[in-house]
Amino acid sequence: MSFNMYVPTRFIFGCGRLSELHEQKLPGKKAMVVISNGKSSRENGSLDRTLNELSKAGIESVVFDKVQANPLKSTVMAGAKTARDNGCDFIVALGGGSVMDASKAMAAMATNDGDIWDYINGGTGKGKALTNDPLPVVCITTTAGTGSEADQWGVITNDETNEKIGFGGDDRLFPVISIIDPELMKTVPPKFTAYQGFDTLFHATESYISKFANLMSDMYALTSIENTAKYLPRAVKDGGDMEARERMAFANTLSGIVMTISVTTAEHSIEHAMSAYHQDLPHGAGLIMISKAFYEFFIEKHACDERFITMAKAMGIKDANRAEDFITALVDLQKACGVADLKMSDYGITPDEFDKIATNARETMGGLFAANPCEMTHEDVVEVLKKSYR
Repeated sequence: MSFNMYVPTRFIFGCGRLSELHEQKLPGKKAMVVISNGKSSRENGSLDRTLNELSKAGIESVVFDKVQANPLKSTVMAGAKTARDNGCDFIVALGGGSVMDASKAMAAMATNDGDIWDYINGGTGKGKALTNDPLPVVCITTTAGTGSEADQWGVITNDETNEKIGFGGDDRLFPVISIIDPELMKTVPPKFTAYQGFDTLFHATESYISKFANLMSDMYALTSIENTAKYLPRAVKDGGDMEARERMAFANTLSGIVMTISVTTAEHSIEHAMSAYHQDLPHGAGLIMISKAFYEFFIEKHACDERFITMAKAMGIKDANRAEDFITALVDLQKACGVADLKMSDYGITPDEFDKIATNARETMGGLFAANPCEMTHEDVVEVLKKSYR
């Protein structure tokens, strides 16, 4: 029994709690508020509310509104320059996982020299350590997916080299404050509610079967799995179901904490490679596409049968007694959320790319393969992609 746990973020969780932002001890005097390049935060009022809260706290602010669904290296560098040019001394990330991920990278590059890829471990990254403290980051999450409000990681895409790699691991990149207000999630469309919800689920399921799982991570993972399985279909069906939104927000934050105590598996490496080549593929959708074949691989190897049975029970099959029951629960949940028939081909992925994707997964985020409950070869990855393809 051995684990490390350090989550220094102050969590402010609950409906309506964005209105308490001005009461917090904020880490500076001028904020760069980072949002996506879409319209949602402007149209649903969350941006105006956030700017008003900062104003009430006596904080000046500028807005950076260029973050893509899979944030690019060039966007990170542009954001860092905006923060420096405007004299910002902290960052407020208002959005989903992409915004929070990008904000952590911007916070690092606002105070450190060079290019973000100098500090990336894996692929063509140079693996340097951050010399200077990043700017502090405040997260206001508007989605229940990624868990980025609870960890010190972000995922960045280098569109020049088709690499999508996790950045961070430095304890200075933990958000200082995270506001998790489920009311901000009401307007997320059903499709994206599902994609994000499955990202939450897989952070927990992967960390639970991981070689790095432990009693502490298990506690968080199983609670996250249980809440996701029960409440995600309701959140997809009715975005205004606030009990479902609250429980999914809770499951998501737990899944973020899980990743600081355990480690996800190669399912994430494979999907990152898929969306590195296909920028428009939502991360959660890619995970859904490969999930059945990915987990079946370990079940066929009997890598951790009892863990799959336990997860099946957490997902509602109370009399589960076979590892395969997890697959039944997984497929049933995908059907209930309307995402069981997602097609790689709809995003331009073709079978002749599978070898390239498998190679990319190992070269860019090969470390996650070490977390798999048993060995998974290059050929095994290609086979998972083949079985997943439609």
